[in-house]
Amino acid sequence: MNKDNVKLAIAPIGWTNDDMPELGQENTFQQTVSEMALAGFTGSEVGSKYPRDPAILKPMLDIRGIQICNAWFSTFFAKGDKDKTLDEFIHHRDFLHALGAKVIGCSEQSKSIQGTRLPVLEAKPCFTDEEWRLTAEGYNVLAKLAAEKGMQVCLHHHMGTGIQTTEEVDRFMAATNDDVFLLFDTGHAYYSEGSQQKMLALLTRYLPRINHVHLKDVRDEVVAQVKSQKLSFLDGVKKGTFTVPGDGVIDFNPVFTILDEYGYQGWMVVEAEQDPTLANPFEYALKARRYIRETAGL
Repeated sequence: MNKDNVKLAIAPIGWTNDDMPELGQENTFQQTVSEMALAGFTGSEVGSKYPRDPAILKPMLDIRGIQICNAWFSTFFAKGDKDKTLDEFIHHRDFLHALGAKVIGCSEQSKSIQGTRLPVLEAKPCFTDEEWRLTAEGYNVLAKLAAEKGMQVCLHHHMGTGIQTTEEVDRFMAATNDDVFLLFDTGHAYYSEGSQQKMLALLTRYLPRINHVHLKDVRDEVVAQVKSQKLSFLDGVKKGTFTVPGDGVIDFNPVFTILDEYGYQGWMVVEAEQDPTLANPFEYALKARRYIRETAGL
């Protein structure tokens, strides 16, 4: 891939899981960002242990050569919490802007079951027509608010949410303006649709509107267990549904080729939440970095 177009980041969720703080509670912020830099990454997303004051956080990242590229933001438009979501978004946008980030990755969390004990594949929420209308309307407003700071909004399609499947992503993208982008996540697309082919089809379809990429691999045998035992999203994570690129079932060669041929410009973020006691975060960060170097030439 073209090194001038793409930067590599890694998410802190492999060190400490924000949804399950007991996973990796022993890993400090300083250790996390130091190991990211040591593994050869130049970017990070924001985790729960990160200082929230840019004046404190930025110098700690700068000395390690790490830049913040994005931070998760939960929206609740479908359930009618527009004003609260917009207020919180402005605060979040300004925090990210102060750190030099250009994109804001959002997830519509109304009715989400990703943090519950419900079976992720059976109990997935579906939006009504009115909930779709409220969501699209809300994201169009977010895009305008982001543009005020020269930034862009993207939707993170995610397991256990109302925007998970290819059909749901299609509906969201059709209902929103062109300045609302997609955060493409290889692992969530593969997990939801069950095949490499369908994951690549989603990537190809929305190339002009993809402004952020999560590189996440999947273990088929754990997904099979999640299905057969009707496990929750978080149960699957603990068992190892996800791993770093090159360690699971996904072939990333075509992912890199498709993005490179299109001329994708932006961050690619290794995001692979596992139990750190089973998958040493630094070891897996090195494994991911090596695989990306060998596969994408980055």
